[in-house]
Amino acid sequence: MFDFDRIIDRSGSGALKWDRYAGRDVLPLWVADMDFAAPPAVLAALEQRAAHGVFGYTHAPAELVEVILARLWQRHRWRVEAEALVWLPGLVVGLNVACRAVGEAGSEVLTMTPIYPPFLSAPKLSGRKLVTVPMVQQGAQWLIDFAALEAAVTPAACLLLLCSPQNPTGRVFTRDELERLADFCQRHDLVLCSDEIHGDLVLEPGCQHLPTASLDAGVAARTITLMAPSKTFNLPGLNCAFAIIPDDSLRRRFQRAMAGIVPYVNLFGYVGALAAYRDSGDWHEALLDYLRGNRALVMGALATMPGLSATCGEATYLTWIDARGTGLHDPAKFFEGAGVGLSDGAEFGAPGFLRLNFGCPRSLLEQGLERMARAATDLACGIKESR
Repeated sequence: MFDFDRIIDRSGSGALKWDRYAGRDVLPLWVADMDFAAPPAVLAALEQRAAHGVFGYTHAPAELVEVILARLWQRHRWRVEAEALVWLPGLVVGLNVACRAVGEAGSEVLTMTPIYPPFLSAPKLSGRKLVTVPMVQQGAQWLIDFAALEAAVTPAACLLLLCSPQNPTGRVFTRDELERLADFCQRHDLVLCSDEIHGDLVLEPGCQHLPTASLDAGVAARTITLMAPSKTFNLPGLNCAFAIIPDDSLRRRFQRAMAGIVPYVNLFGYVGALAAYRDSGDWHEALLDYLRGNRALVMGALATMPGLSATCGEATYLTWIDARGTGLHDPAKFFEGAGVGLSDGAEFGAPGFLRLNFGCPRSLLEQGLERMARAATDLACGIKESR
């Protein structure tokens, strides 16, 4: 019904993902932006709204609020009141506002690496001190190092930034892990800001995303949850996201930090979000099936590439690759030279790693993996010959 194999030429469209390598034979598999057309229902809704012809100031449609609240209850049994929603023009904006809203200049903000780069920049841009705690890899999973968290926290800490499901490792945290993390925040009186933008992209059968704030009312009272339709439905250019902040006092602090700085959500962002959440469930299910096939292709191909290894993420369309076995000082630059643009792990706080985006037509992914395999094999042969 939906053709995810269709190649859409994004050159000349102002696409950040593709323009990075304009004029070069490099396949972009880096930034978290899929190469699929948005759901048909979204395209139809945008066309209808454009035909109206008036693009004045706007606010969130009441139906969109109702759809989101119903969705949170149906998918997660999480009951949220309408006043808890705070609309944002992007999730990264939410991270930066949270850092400004909690604590004061010089306060400490904790996060766990590897992590999406804005987690590392937002505290510093807000005059806060960043404290990073590495996750640990055990077998096929990346886990929270609770002992390291306890060792890192100080009385100056005010906020913990969490990415759940985790970007870039693809982990879907268990209820036990989230409960331990919530207990940690309670004992140290930390506000928890939870980025859950990948929550609707769980690929592993039997796995389910659990919003951290849905654990209980006490956890919700100290949590800022950030969500958006952008990753799931490929709408990042429409700039529509929202925070869920049940606690009145925390929500007012967040809104004060936004005042006069954060712009309103784009009109088409609201229109696209409503059509995505309300009318695109069948497209979403088909997307997940296609991404599962792409994930299997990536994991199978990486298993044959000398010097590279990866854990199979339970969610997202991203694969976190350990390239330290290649001995390369700059693996991202090496594979870019081989015609594949990947995200540099150093930007996530983990030099020697790479992040691959497999949210693209399978033929493009196969081509990229073939280039990587050829380059990795040639590198390994060259190393052997030089010995």
